[in-house]
Amino acid sequence: MPAWLKPLAWPLLIAVFAATIYTVRIHTEMVDFAVYRTAAERALEAGNLYRPTDGHYQFKYLPAFAFAMAPFTLVESRIARLLWYALSFGLLSAFVRWSVRALPEKRRTERVLIWLAILFVGKYYARELNLGQTNLLLGATLLLALVAAEAGAKRTAGVLVALGVFIKPYALILVPWLWVVAGPAALVTGGAVLAAGLALPALVYGWQGNIDQAIGWYRTVTVTSAPNLLVPENVSIAASWAKWIGVGPPAAFLASVTGLVALALSALVVAKRRGVREPAYLEFGTFMLLVPLLSPQGWDYVMLLGTPAILVLVDRWRELTPAWRGITAVALAGFSFTIFDIVGRRLYTLAMERNFIGVCALVLIGCLVNVRLRRLA
Repeated sequence: MPAWLKPLAWPLLIAVFAATIYTVRIHTEMVDFAVYRTAAERALEAGNLYRPTDGHYQFKYLPAFAFAMAPFTLVESRIARLLWYALSFGLLSAFVRWSVRALPEKRRTERVLIWLAILFVGKYYARELNLGQTNLLLGATLLLALVAAEAGAKRTAGVLVALGVFIKPYALILVPWLWVVAGPAALVTGGAVLAAGLALPALVYGWQGNIDQAIGWYRTVTVTSAPNLLVPENVSIAASWAKWIGVGPPAAFLASVTGLVALALSALVVAKRRGVREPAYLEFGTFMLLVPLLSPQGWDYVMLLGTPAILVLVDRWRELTPAWRGITAVALAGFSFTIFDIVGRRLYTLAMERNFIGVCALVLIGCLVNVRLRRLA
């Protein structure tokens, strides 16, 4: 191979791979992208975004996101899907590479860590692309907020977290952490961006119409949560208890208690940051892994946000005690390889009915706490 061609070999190979899987399968899928594009069309016409008649595919994002997707209404559906896929695949490449580069004091090479991320989180990346979802956009945006905060660009970090809220309100989980790593300036700036984004749809809907849409968003999110708890792909804590003892007040209470414990463990990671040279990355990764567990509609593919957390565990693997290596290995195996084609129909169905993936993610959060307590990251 000519020397001038070597730097282009991997990008070309990746491009061919991306084009192949899109042509073979994904171009006929991307059902969630269709939801965003439909919402954008309605927003431009000041139409109601939140319609129960849409069934399972109701729009569940804040109104501002519908307007952000408006450029994809300017071309026909086929072209729009291709553009969104290309953007998503690019974001996937960036998210993985940025996650690896941002990891402080790496014990392994960047190339090895990239392959490990693909190995352990790859099934969630694939599902994300197949659905045409927005978690890669969210992950990349929030990762840039982490990088900005560590670089001292505090206001930029606040802006990026606020933008993340419009992509998915999950980003609100980072607000207390943002105060710790970037201070009040980040919160004030982020709050201003958030307020502006909430108000901007009024330019199309009018003030009362904008309020009506906000109410419609809240109603849609709350009303659709309970029916989705028993869906196999729901890996949230609330889904775990609903699957184990049935939907109802006892399950809701136990889910709340478990969620508070998980939040307390994440807060412990932050509380024990003293003595760690670059503590923010592990904290960020812990909160990102917590997102699909706390959201009542935490679908399995949202686990891709936990990429930084997984990278910490595999990078510090050699420094764990034998007992914690065993615990981490079992949890990682369940988290990453509970796949129909690997374990078979019977085990896969049983695992999803018992929310095994969600349990493994909770155990991994405990593993991250252990890494912090031992000052390994």
